[in-house]
Amino acid sequence: MRDIKKMDLNLLKALDALLDERSVTRAAGRLGLTQPAMSGMLQRLRESFADPLFARVQRGMVPTQRALDLALPIKQMLCEIDALLQPPVFDPSTARLTFRIAATDYALRAIAVPFLAALKRQAPSIRVSLIPLEPRLVQGQLERGDIDLAFLTGDNTPQDMHARQLFQEHYVCVMREGHAAAGRKLSVKQFCALDHALVSYEGGGFHGVVDEALEKLGQRREVSLSLKCFVVLPDILRSSDMVAVLPSRLVAGMDGLSVCKPPVEVPGFSQLAVWHERSHHDPAQRWLRELLFASMPAMQ
Repeated sequence: MRDIKKMDLNLLKALDALLDERSVTRAAGRLGLTQPAMSGMLQRLRESFADPLFARVQRGMVPTQRALDLALPIKQMLCEIDALLQPPVFDPSTARLTFRIAATDYALRAIAVPFLAALKRQAPSIRVSLIPLEPRLVQGQLERGDIDLAFLTGDNTPQDMHARQLFQEHYVCVMREGHAAAGRKLSVKQFCALDHALVSYEGGGFHGVVDEALEKLGQRREVSLSLKCFVVLPDILRSSDMVAVLPSRLVAGMDGLSVCKPPVEVPGFSQLAVWHERSHHDPAQRWLRELLFASMPAMQ
């Protein structure tokens, strides 16, 4: 036999059809070929296996012993190749895998909480690893497969990645219930006179998107507290007279807080789910992403 690396898979399909049909004409019809094309393939098979493979008889042809010996292995091989080419079946109810997500603490509350609730109902054996988002590292993490998904804003999404918008976020002014300014429509001047806190992901910053919006109006506020994460800020607001301008989904449904529209226009942002091409077609990853998209609650 010639080098197996040079063997055409279509020749093996032709031999399988010839063994089943015992007729060049019928085998050609089964594969959608012309009779001359099938005769040519039979000749190539004879050369490949150095055996006549079939002998003519009064009604059709009969396989040689060499052809009979090849029949079962070739059929098994073709079945295995066909199975290999079929899309893998993913059953979330029995699946056991680990899904790794990089997210800020804001995204954990706004996205991961409803997603995990839906996931546990449908795929109880899937594990989820939530890790802190580091924007400078996320592209490499996705490329290496260290993470499967990242929750990013539109302005820090790496190029050459798959992405889908989860929602458009807007900012609200947040303070404790019972605050002197709670329930009032604040002027820009009254707003600037309050004691402000902000979140600076870089750490230590006292200037943010609200300050940029105020500067356009020739106004300035006093920020007395800067935090690197959102987690503790709601508790600080509940126990003080400080206020903060925060993404609406972060504080939705939180007790003890009063929310109002800021007196200055603060640009919102797009929240995206981002993933790499390496996992784009994986059936488990696709199922998990679709569940994530479906789990996002609508908010005004």
